Amino acid sequence: MKISGFTFIKNGDKLYIPLKEAILSVLPICDEFIVAMGDNDPDDKTEEILRSIDSDKIKIIKTVWDTASYSRNTIYAQQTDVAKEHCSGDWLFYIQCDEAVHEKDLPKIKSACEKYLEDKEVEGFLFKYLHFWGDYDHFHLNHSWYQREIRVIRNDPKIHSWRDAQSFRKFDKWNGTFEDYEKKEDSHKLKVKLLDCHIYHYGFVRPPLLLSKKIKLQSNTYRGDQETALMFKNHPDLFDYGPLNKINTFHGEHPAIMKEWMSKHDWKDVLQYNGSYRKDRPQHRHEKWKYRTVSWVENNLLGGRIIGGFKNYILLKD
Repeated sequence: MKISGFTFIKNGDKLYIPLKEAILSVLPICDEFIVAMGDNDPDDKTEEILRSIDSDKIKIIKTVWDTASYSRNTIYAQQTDVAKEHCSGDWLFYIQCDEAVHEKDLPKIKSACEKYLEDKEVEGFLFKYLHFWGDYDHFHLNHSWYQREIRVIRNDPKIHSWRDAQSFRKFDKWNGTFEDYEKKEDSHKLKVKLLDCHIYHYGFVRPPLLLSKKIKLQSNTYRGDQETALMFKNHPDLFDYGPLNKINTFHGEHPAIMKEWMSKHDWKDVLQYNGSYRKDRPQHRHEKWKYRTVSWVENNLLGGRIIGGFKNYILLKD
């Protein structure tokens, strides 16, 4: 059995993305790791960071992002597919560069890959999620944040990244166009097994100024410059995480590989740890009353069971 890891990245250094840590968190159980590296800005050190990983498993595929052809952030899915196409493993372990896996979960993941290698009904594995927010001590258990997602898939050419690369689908017809990455027609949800393993998502743990920059860049590739400028005209330059005491406190352990990266956390003095939401900025989705209400019901009355929500998979029972 062979496991290939894969991801995509562009300007990871400038956008404060723990790309090295993300890769190293899964590298021990991967026989190779493919990185689709976009056309970074001249002052960005992403390639230098990637080449500092002391492993002959790493293979870098240089790409150029064509955001004109792949709008609405489907460029992320297209770049994910570029990396996927260079994978040679039986199973493909997808990790985005702002995610990490705890070392205690690696044996369980590898064991599941071995157990279901010949069971072709199983097309992938579903992971639980921890979405950290503001700092490394707070995370979301909110209906507006996806709680599970596919991160290991079979090496099947019919399986493609989908929409903004959050998930995967299996397609009967495929041309690799923008329309393909957006459509549901001629496609199927993957049949997956749920693992008792977590993806630690750090995409919203960044210095507030850099997070604002990242969100606006994502909006530009999705909506265009003009609509983005209009949308963000009332947003502060420094991203406002809101009062952190209103979301969940994390009492567990982070992946060991994140320790040095976490030591760089130097924006605690600009975070809000109590008080009320600011009224002079648009609400975050998780702050809206309807999501807070549904989340309370899910977490307090239903034992964490999700009501509806985004479920781009078919869960296979044990």
